[in-house]
Amino acid sequence: MAAHRKPRQRSTGGSKARTAATIALAGAATATGFDGTGHAEPQLSPAQVKAKVDELYQEAEVATEKYNGAKEKADAAGQRLKDLQDQAARKEERLNSARDALGSVAAAQYRAGGLDPAVQLALSDDPDRYLGNAEFVERAGNRQNAAVAGVRRQLREIEQLRGAAHIELTSLKSRQTELKQHKKTITGKLGSARQLLSRLGVQERSRLGASPDRASRSAGPRDTLAAPGSASAQAPNSRAAAAVSYAYQKLGSPYVWGATGPNAFDCSGLVQAAYRAAGVALPRTTYSQIAAGRRVSRSELLPGDLVFFYAGISHVGIYVGNGRMIHAPNPSVPVRVAPLDEMPFAGATRVV
Repeated sequence: MAAHRKPRQRSTGGSKARTAATIALAGAATATGFDGTGHAEPQLSPAQVKAKVDELYQEAEVATEKYNGAKEKADAAGQRLKDLQDQAARKEERLNSARDALGSVAAAQYRAGGLDPAVQLALSDDPDRYLGNAEFVERAGNRQNAAVAGVRRQLREIEQLRGAAHIELTSLKSRQTELKQHKKTITGKLGSARQLLSRLGVQERSRLGASPDRASRSAGPRDTLAAPGSASAQAPNSRAAAAVSYAYQKLGSPYVWGATGPNAFDCSGLVQAAYRAAGVALPRTTYSQIAAGRRVSRSELLPGDLVFFYAGISHVGIYVGNGRMIHAPNPSVPVRVAPLDEMPFAGATRVV
């Protein structure tokens, strides 16, 4: 009987083990499905991938314009800091010359048998103590009093410059922190877009690139050669014509966020570079560029006008006539000619 029970126990145990393994595998499969990882992740169609990628690119561009604005302010703060430091250095040189002159007076007085108290304070390494003991200055003679007063004034000016420099340094550090945050957002959005595109095969990506709406946005030989002359002729003035001509010359240049040329651009960077080539200084960001000139309606557009898109004014192009613009779209597409209807139109500005 004992011999018969043991095989049944082994058989039952094996059955339980197989059942447990089956349940575990089923649970793992279910967990994978809930996790959204592995093969249970829903497959997106090429059109869905493109829509998500376009959305990520647009979000990255919003962050790019914020980065551009923060960088512009950081550069300005850095320049102001440098100017203040240069001013302080020049004043310190003059202060040292004044103190050297007082030192000569002190040496002469020492040889004559005494050191004037006012001169002692002027030569002190402690400006606060010196400034806090102004009553000693009144005991000096007229000539020494004027010299000591000059040193005192220079000390105050230097302290003021140092205080202003400290404020600018704080501002610069804040902008640099802001830059890092925007850069992290941009690289994250662009990385997600690349990851989505990597799901598509070469043929699928090619089909997306050859779709009718995409083809209409591309700049062909006729766009690059024939259109510049007619667009420039329709421009309201020579500077707008020069900006349009520059934009045509940059067709095919890569999109690089934060770039302002001459070989790569983001959207506002291309606009700024085009008008810089025409002798017109424009602000760096889309948010500032839309306020840089006179607002015009869509029906009034002329070549050279700046055209803006999305509710947040996060994209800009240069109008070239016939309902088209030249713009730097996103990292997947170079600078090209595109219809205004490619994106939601938000407004336009004529800067010259």
